[in-house]
This record gives sequence, structure tokens and C-alpha cells, in this order.
Amino acid sequence: MATNTDMDNIYATRRARFAASIGTDGIAIIPTSPERPRNRDSDFLYRFDSYFHYLTGFTEPNATLVMTGDGQSILFCAPKDMEREIWDGFRLGPTAAPQALGVDAAFSSAELDALLPKLLENKSAVYYPFAMHSGLETRVDGWLAKVRARVRYGALCPETQRDACAVLDEMRLIKDATEQATMRRAAQISAAGHIRAMQKSAQMLRDGKDVREYHLDAELLHEFRQQGSQYSAYSAIVAAGANACVLHYRADVAPVKSGDLVLIDAGCELDGYASDITRTFPANGKFTGPQRALYDIVLASQEAAVAVTKPGSRFIDPHEAAVKVLAQGMLDVGLLDKNKVGSLQDVIEKRAYFSFYMHRTGHWLGMDVHDCGSYNELSEVGNATQRTDPLSNEVITSRPSRILRPGMVLTIEPGIYVRPAAGVPEQFHNIGIRIEDDAIVNEGGCELISRGVPVKADEIEALMKS
Repeated sequence: MATNTDMDNIYATRRARFAASIGTDGIAIIPTSPERPRNRDSDFLYRFDSYFHYLTGFTEPNATLVMTGDGQSILFCAPKDMEREIWDGFRLGPTAAPQALGVDAAFSSAELDALLPKLLENKSAVYYPFAMHSGLETRVDGWLAKVRARVRYGALCPETQRDACAVLDEMRLIKDATEQATMRRAAQISAAGHIRAMQKSAQMLRDGKDVREYHLDAELLHEFRQQGSQYSAYSAIVAAGANACVLHYRADVAPVKSGDLVLIDAGCELDGYASDITRTFPANGKFTGPQRALYDIVLASQEAAVAVTKPGSRFIDPHEAAVKVLAQGMLDVGLLDKNKVGSLQDVIEKRAYFSFYMHRTGHWLGMDVHDCGSYNELSEVGNATQRTDPLSNEVITSRPSRILRPGMVLTIEPGIYVRPAAGVPEQFHNIGIRIEDDAIVNEGGCELISRGVPVKADEIEALMKS
């Protein structure tokens, strides 16, 4: 387990790497998130900005980190205020911040507008997160205007504005050992929440109780907080029956009925890092024949995707492996009529599977659920090709997909979603299935850190009996 000293060193190392990336004549401005009002007299639960936290570990609002290319780090934070601390809680304050956080200097946030123009003087480029903080560009313009007002006295004004995210995204894409350990623990907590919800569903139905989606959502939240998670990483999807065919459905009041499938997509956030797990299970603990047939197809597609998630593969490879298995499965069970859609190759080329599988098989995972990092291989970004999408006739520009490397973390989440439609076998109507796990790419392939919750149909049924 990392100590406070270890974490301080980690943040200092990140700041040093970032400073080296912006050049000796560069300066970076990284704000944290503001507090956001929920209604007239209360705010939403506060969550810091991921970029800011990645460089500081500081969780208070109303703060900004300024980094110079020579490695100097300056924190602007809320000043000590004993009256406000009675109402809102402890503030670290500028005096204690350098020793507590390892920054070189700290000032009150109230001094930011006065000191920033002086810090910007004689720098060649200013970095800040583009399109992330409302009003930040306007503030930067104001600070630069004050620098320009001093050029007649010999001051030089930065000529270039650059997106700090471009540098930090590449840093955040590869998770270090400490980050990986936190994400493993987050996945373990989330897996326990899924198990709790599965068992609660079956038990309540056996007891003849009314089961609602919000009951299962409550079980997830209980387990997340019981085990020390600070938040849910996102609003949980708890979808019973036909609701599972709505990709971003939210837990609501719908009944969970015996014979239904329930799709739960939920994960906790622990110490700033997200988990993201989806399981689909029979509400009463027993798959029907049609449910099991589609479930086994989705699981086989995930296994195919996992097999190619390894160093040297492209980010697109798991998706293509999953699509091949899904498309063949759809042909085998009659979701797709081979007399109408043709061969497996035809189904893939024409995207005939899209009616039943309309999303990608994964995304980056880290401090954000859909974490930062380019999905294109940056060394090959100029090798663009164009193709016409067979469904929309839109011209799509494709670039070489990212090469997977150890330390990258991604989700693997194929699915099948069957809405009633002409020609679709009735026994599959309103079945929605997704299976999602979190994978850390390592030297030997990948580590599935979320398999603390069963994934095979027989194991799910056995779990829900207990």
C-alpha cells in the first residue's frame, strides 16, 4: 500500500515529466473543477478535475496549479477561513500547501489574477486545458492582455497557446503500478456490488417480494460505500427486461420480474479511479433457453476479444474479434437471415449486425470512466484512408488504431440488444445482454481485474442459488 510520502513522490514525478514536456520557456495553467449548484441552496457532491488531481493529489475546490517549464510548481488555493471551515470543512490553505503537497509555492486563489500576468511574462507558450473549463480561455486572454500592455517596457508575451490535455493525455494513458493497484481494488469493490445485487434479486423473488430496479441500485451503492469507495464512477444502469435494450438506461422504478433478464452496468470510483463492470443475469437465477443462447454468444465474443488484447495488438482488434463471433452467432440462431444478408463476410462488410450490436467493444479506463488518450496511433496519424459507411453512406476518415502497450487499461464489453421488429424471431424479443470487464494490458496479454463477479452462465446461476 502506498504511503503519503510515496504518493507525494508520485505527484512530484508527474509534475517533473509534465514540465519537461512543455519546454523551458513554457508555462501551464491547470484549474480544478468548480463547485456546481444543484438547487437554490446546495451543491452537487464535489468531484475534483482529473488532470489537476493527477498532478497534485489535492481534492479541494477553488484551486489552480501553475507549472513552468523549468519545473517550478505554484498552487493557488482557498485561503484559511475559520468561519467558513465551521460550515464547509477543513481547508489546507497556502501556508501549509508546499509541505503537504510538495509544490514550490502557494498563494490564495484571490491572488491569481494579479500574479498570473507576471508569471506569463517572457514565456513563449502557455498551456491550459482546451474546452474543459468554461470561461478559462477568456481569463487567459485577460492575463495575456496585461502582459502585452508591458511589452514597451521589455516584457515578452507568449506567442503560442497549446492544449495541456495533449501532453497529459499521453501521460495518463499508461498507468503506473500505484494506479493499477487502485484500479484493481476499485474493480474488486464493484464486483462485490454486482454479486450483492444478483443475490438480492433472486432472494427477493423467491420470497415473493416486489422487486424494482431501484432496489438493486441500492444494493450496489451500499456495497460501494461499505467498502470505502467515495463515489459511483457514473450513474448505474440497472435495466430489467426490455429496458436492457436501451444502452444508457438509468435505474428507475420498473419492476424486476421472474423470467426477465437484468442488465447492470455499474462501477465505483476509488481514490480518483473508476471501475466499469456490466453483468447480465436472470432475475430469478435461471436463464431461459433463448436467453442462454444469446448470452453464450456474447460471452464467446468477449473471450475472442480478450484473446487479442495484448501488447502489439491494435485497439480496434478486440472489437473486430468480438464482431466476428457476434455476427456468426446472429446467423446461427436466426437473428440474421442468411438468405437476406449473405455470408459472415457480407454481414461484417455491410454492418448488417448493427441492428443488434451498435456500439464499440471498449474504451480507455482510468481516472475518468471514458478515460483520456487518443485511439489513433500518433506516430501513424498521417496515414489516413477514407471509406463509405455502408449504412449511412457517410464518408469516414480512418487512421491507424492505437497499438496496445503494457499499462494501458481498457474495457471489453460486447453485447446483443434485440428489439421487436419484423423478421426477428419472437423468442428473442426484448432481450438485452452486455458483458463488460476491465483489462490491464501486461507483458503476457491482459489481466481481467473485474472477474471477482462470475461471468459464465452456469456460475451465475450457482451464485444466485446460494
